[in-house]
Amino acid sequence: MILPVAKLGTLLLKTMSKPIATRLKTEASRHPKFRQLIINLAQANHRISTNIQRRVYGHSTSVEIRPLNEEKAVQAAADLIGELFVFSVAGAAVIFEVQRSARSEARKEEARKKEIEVATSVMKAIRQKEEQLAQDLLIVKQKLSELEHVANSRGLSGLFRSSSVPEQRPHD
Repeated sequence: MILPVAKLGTLLLKTMSKPIATRLKTEASRHPKFRQLIINLAQANHRISTNIQRRVYGHSTSVEIRPLNEEKAVQAAADLIGELFVFSVAGAAVIFEVQRSARSEARKEEARKKEIEVATSVMKAIRQKEEQLAQDLLIVKQKLSELEHVANSRGLSGLFRSSSVPEQRPHD
C-alpha cells in the first residue's frame, strides 16, 4: 500500500518542481544582484563548456572565448538554475526511495535473522530433550538390569522374561 503512494508522491513532487523552476527563472532575471550573479555563473559555464568542446574536437584552447551577451547569459543561467532545481528534486526523490528500500530490506533481513535464531533455539531444545530422553532410557535400562539381577539372585527368575535369563521348565 505504501509503495504506490510513495511513488505517486515522488512523481507529483517532480511534476510540481517544473513550474517552480520556471518561476525561479523569471525571478532570477528581475532582481539586479541575483541577475549579476547568474550572469557571472552563465559566463563561467559558457567558458568551461566551450573549452571542453574544443578539447573534445581537438581545437586550440588558447583562443579567447567571446562572452555571451547579457540576455543570453541571463536566459542560460535561468535555464541552468531551473534544470538544477528539477535535477535536485529528482535526485532527492531517488535518494529517498533508495533509503526507504534499504530500510525495508534491513527489516526483512532482521526478520530472517530472528527466524533463524528461533529455529536454532528450537533445534537446540530438541537436541537437549533427546539427550535427556536418552539418559532417562539408559537409567531405566540400568534399573531394569538391577531388578533382574536381584530377582535372579532370589530365585524369582520367572517374573522377568528376558533373553538374558533362560526360562526354566519343570521336567516331566
